[in-house]
Formats: sequence, C-alpha cells, structure tokens
Amino acid sequence: MHYLYIIHSLTLDSYYVGESPDIHKRLKQHNEHYFKSNFTKAATDWKISLEYECANRSEALFLEKFIKKMKSRVFIEKVIDNPKILLDILKRK
Repeated sequence: MHYLYIIHSLTLDSYYVGESPDIHKRLKQHNEHYFKSNFTKAATDWKISLEYECANRSEALFLEKFIKKMKSRVFIEKVIDNPKILLDILKRK
C-alpha cells in the first residue's frame, strides 16, 4: 500500500502534500525535522488532514504532483473535504 497525505500546521497555517507507505512514521519525521531542507522544518505541529490509500506508489506520486501543480489552498481544502475528487483525477489520468 501507498498513501497520499496532506498535513497541516496551525503555527504556519499551511498545508503540505506528500506520499508515503507509512504516513504516521512520515508525520513523525516531519515534526522532528528529519528532512533538513524540507518546507516542513518550519513547524513542529503538523497534523494529518487527509490520508488517501492508493493502489501503488505511482498513483500516489501522480496525485501528489497534480495537487502541487494546482498551487491552490482552496483546491487542497476541497480535496480534504471531498477525497472522491482524487478518484475522479485518477480516472482521467
């Protein structure tokens, strides 16, 4: 299994989109600044807003890139509110 995830920091009032086979391990890494040059190093209060199970890593990467290309907080919040949007995106792939 592989997952697309969206995390949110109240401190930054910002979202981060990523993919991982183990979301909870990855969340811990973000909060402990395991990724030294990553955007998420700016906060330690990241919380999972969405975890979406994908068939494989390829699917998760596709969705991650799609969301990041949108460069839209509004779109991210729509996906969080209605994850079925991701299924529609995959169908049009």
